[in-house]
Amino acid sequence: MASYILKRLISLIPVLIGVTILVFSIMHLSPGDPAKIMLGPKATEESIKALNAQLGLDQPLYVQYFSWIANVLTGDWGRSLQMKMEVLPLVMDRFHATLLLTLFSAVLAAVIGIGVGIVSAYRKYTWIDRGLMLFVLFGFCLPVFWLGLILQIIFGLKLNILPMSGMYSPGTTGFVDLFMHIILPSLALSAGAGAVIARMTRSSMLEVFEQDYIRTARSKGITERKVVYVHALKNAFIPVLTVLGMQIGYLLAGAVLVEMVFSWPGIGTLMINGILARDFPLVQGIILFVASTYVVINLIVDILYALLDPRISYR
Repeated sequence: MASYILKRLISLIPVLIGVTILVFSIMHLSPGDPAKIMLGPKATEESIKALNAQLGLDQPLYVQYFSWIANVLTGDWGRSLQMKMEVLPLVMDRFHATLLLTLFSAVLAAVIGIGVGIVSAYRKYTWIDRGLMLFVLFGFCLPVFWLGLILQIIFGLKLNILPMSGMYSPGTTGFVDLFMHIILPSLALSAGAGAVIARMTRSSMLEVFEQDYIRTARSKGITERKVVYVHALKNAFIPVLTVLGMQIGYLLAGAVLVEMVFSWPGIGTLMINGILARDFPLVQGIILFVASTYVVINLIVDILYALLDPRISYR
């Protein structure tokens, strides 16, 4: 196991390098001058050139890239051009809100997706199965930002039972208030992931239900609840775990749109503001942080395989 983890960690290095090159290239090749944006429309050419020289933006791209990577490896992720703050502390300060939204959405997607998948597989080819799969199809097809707006209109504007934006009400920091604020954005964010998990759970459960040991368990008089939730679900959960791990990464990415719709104070909102301001260090730092989190989550999911199924060996 230790050697496998070491090999996976080494294999992640070229992935992260590719991410840094891609992000750096896109940000620096996109139109617009960050120095001109920072100084305003009335800035002179001399002041723009002076600021570019001060920030090192007048250097060749490969020099800027290697300088940035060298600083990242030493813990210096740069300084935000817009907010005049160190990037890494700024990202860490906002990341807890995004992580909370992502994990809550992942739990919601897993509970709903696995539950729907089990019921659909157990009632296969009935009107319940078809109705649930139609529901799942809608959840998969609806855009996150559109679903977020619809939820705001229905539950926030029309029914007025849930807050429409923010993480807390003004002057409030309680758990109940946080829970009320996180319901709508997590519902919007988890819809697509829950649909994927439901489809995978249904497929895995249908396959397991056809196995000999399930028929043997039923012939021994074991209760149907135990057959489904102990014998079948345990063996069907491994491919579901794979999808769940991948969906957490997608939820991190999808949080950008949801945070903008619901004014959630996470790194998604921070990144959008950084893109609009051409804040190279901030955007590069956020994307590198999210990419690193994603690959670590995939590594954790791979390790969990061995814990759930001893038949899997790692060499």
